[in-house]
Amino acid sequence: MAKKFTLGKNERLKSKKQTDQLFSEGKKFSLTPFRIFFITNTTESTSHQFGVGVSSKIFKRATDRNRAKRLVREAWRLQKQLLQSKLIIFFIYTGKELPEYNQVFDAVGKAIDKLNKLSSTSQ
Repeated sequence: MAKKFTLGKNERLKSKKQTDQLFSEGKKFSLTPFRIFFITNTTESTSHQFGVGVSSKIFKRATDRNRAKRLVREAWRLQKQLLQSKLIIFFIYTGKELPEYNQVFDAVGKAIDKLNKLSSTSQ
């Protein structure tokens, strides 16, 4: 059976309650060009949930913010199966310039490796 490389509605972080819990109780680390917040997912609905944000102070134009978020989501969609534990994850893009896809893809891969290490040591 082929792997599904999708980012469905149930995999997106949409709940305000979960988002508030993530930022208040979750763990965080920085990995250039991201700041990553994560917490163990306690719901049984899905394996992990994902969100991404870009600051409007850094990118004034909405088209640039949307482009950066689109690149991060695409890199996540293709590499999320490498994540081994149930997490709620939020990526904040902190870079100062609009990224290239290859840079984002590599950074997301490194972030997933670090998430695997951190989640395995905390359990």
